[in-house]
Amino acid sequence: MANDALEAAFADGPAFVPYLAAGDPDYESSLKYVEALARGGADVIELGLPFSEPVAEGPTIQGAVVRSLEAGMTPDRFFEFVEDLEVDVPLVCMTYYNLIYQYGESEARGASEASGETASTGPRPFVEKAADVGLSGFVVPDLPAEEAGPLREACDEFGLDLVFIVAPTTRGERLERIMEQVSGYVYVQARLGVTGAREDVSGQTEESLDRLEAYDVPKAVGFGIKTGDHAERIVAGGADGVIVGSALVDLVAEGHENDEDADAVAERLESLARELKDGAERGFAQREPQAERT
Repeated sequence: MANDALEAAFADGPAFVPYLAAGDPDYESSLKYVEALARGGADVIELGLPFSEPVAEGPTIQGAVVRSLEAGMTPDRFFEFVEDLEVDVPLVCMTYYNLIYQYGESEARGASEASGETASTGPRPFVEKAADVGLSGFVVPDLPAEEAGPLREACDEFGLDLVFIVAPTTRGERLERIMEQVSGYVYVQARLGVTGAREDVSGQTEESLDRLEAYDVPKAVGFGIKTGDHAERIVAGGADGVIVGSALVDLVAEGHENDEDADAVAERLESLARELKDGAERGFAQREPQAERT
């Protein structure tokens, strides 16, 4: 089920997986910002497709969503954005299932009006378009594994991965269902609550990684990482990658609020990306002697 691009991103050391909302604060600046993350060492980039009710997001990401929507971001504009990006790393779409499903309904209505026949609805049209523009997978925070069958089938059909979030409280049958459906990597939530950069790194992270040790899928830890030292500690503790969103979105927000030149903001994003990637690499180097002894 795995997408080759995501599998390769985790194959040779820790993956640095940054997140930005596509189109924040405007289309052209956002292109520069995402490309800066790639230059800074990103192995995978999560691109947020804004939804008006982002249930899993803290105020930092909510602000990004509002700016992106106000600048005119839509699913079709998002696909154009992906095509316009000049990056050589796999891209994962983070969005909400309602948008994916509604896209299918709107596509079906258009096809029906044109042909007079009833077209299929559901997630398939969105996934087909995502594959067409070069996306590698999805993270859909509001989609329970129990209801993910149609999206999983569409992802399998078009060769895309479906990433799930595992919380510190996810155990037992629910964890089993998630791990049966997941591919690409599993997004390990480092702490309870909504997203946001924190000054410390949760001690629950290692416990979560221990629970997932038996599963043969890369484990990327997110929710709370904002410095190279954080990334180092998370990877040294056993993570296969780190996911960073709020700390990067903060830089975008500050640049927007201060009316700064997009190139200057892009430089800061690239610098923080490099710090985070270097930290992950240091953490991985601390694990290698252990691997050789076992």
